[in-house]
Amino acid sequence: MPTRSLLAATALAGLATGAWAQESIIVQSTTSTANSGLYDHLLPIFEDETGITVNVVAVGTGQAIQNARNCDGDVLLVHAKPAEEEFVADGFGTERTDLMYNDFVIVGPADDPAEVSGMEDAQEALSAIAEAQAPFASRGDDSGTHKKEVSLWSEAGVEPTGGSGEWYRETGSGMGATLNAGIGMGAYAMTDRATWISFENKQDYEILVEGDSDLFNQYGVIPVSQEACPSVNAAASENFADWLVSREGQAAIAAYRVDGQQLFFPNAPSEGGES
Repeated sequence: MPTRSLLAATALAGLATGAWAQESIIVQSTTSTANSGLYDHLLPIFEDETGITVNVVAVGTGQAIQNARNCDGDVLLVHAKPAEEEFVADGFGTERTDLMYNDFVIVGPADDPAEVSGMEDAQEALSAIAEAQAPFASRGDDSGTHKKEVSLWSEAGVEPTGGSGEWYRETGSGMGATLNAGIGMGAYAMTDRATWISFENKQDYEILVEGDSDLFNQYGVIPVSQEACPSVNAAASENFADWLVSREGQAAIAAYRVDGQQLFFPNAPSEGGES
C-alpha cells in the first residue's frame, strides 16, 4: 500500500503541474459538520488552491461509515473513534488522524421539568431525566451523537428504550431535525455544540448540562483505501486529508466562527494542531 508521504508527494506534484483540473472527491461526513456551515467555510479555500472539487454526503456517522465501506466515497470525516479505528483495521481506510474537537451538550426547555440545569455530570442528568420520565428526543440513527448518547445512558445504568414511544422519543433523523422535533414536543436532547450554536429555532431552549469530560467530541479524518475500493481517487483524497491536518487547514478550522463563537478546535497531531 502506498504510504501517506508518497501519496502526498504525488499530490504536490499534481498541484505543480495543474493536474488537478476537473478532479473531484466525495467526502462521507456527518450532519453536524454540514449543519454547522463548516464545509461552506473550508471547501472554497481548498478548492481555490487545488482545483479539486469536494462533494460532501452528510449523514449520520454510522451511515457514513457504511457508505465508505460500500466504496461510495473517497474520504471519511466522522466522530465515533472506536468505529473509525475498526474501519481502518478492517482495511477500508489508510490511516485515521485526529482532526478537531468540540463537545456535546444537553439542551432543554426553560421550565426544566427534570431539574438538570447546571449539572456537570451527564450521567446524573440523564438519570434525573429518566426518573422524571421527562420527554427526551434521541436521534436514534446510529450517528456519532447517538452512539455517544447510548454509551452515556449505559454508564448511567438506564435503559431508555424501555420508555420508547412514551418519554423516550427516537426521531431517526439528523441533528437539526431532531432538535426541531424535540423543541416541538418540549423534550430534552443531546447535541454537539457546533450544531446548537448554528441552530436558529432555539425558542426558549437553553444549554442545561455541559462541561463533563465524558461529553468530549473528537472528529477524525480517514482516506478510503484504494486497495479495498479501487475506484477511490487516492491521490486527491490524500491531498484533502493532508491539507486538513496541515498548518493552513488547522488554522482555517480554528477561524470558523458563528456569532463570534468558535465551533471546532483543531487538534491534529501534526503541525498546527493543539495536541
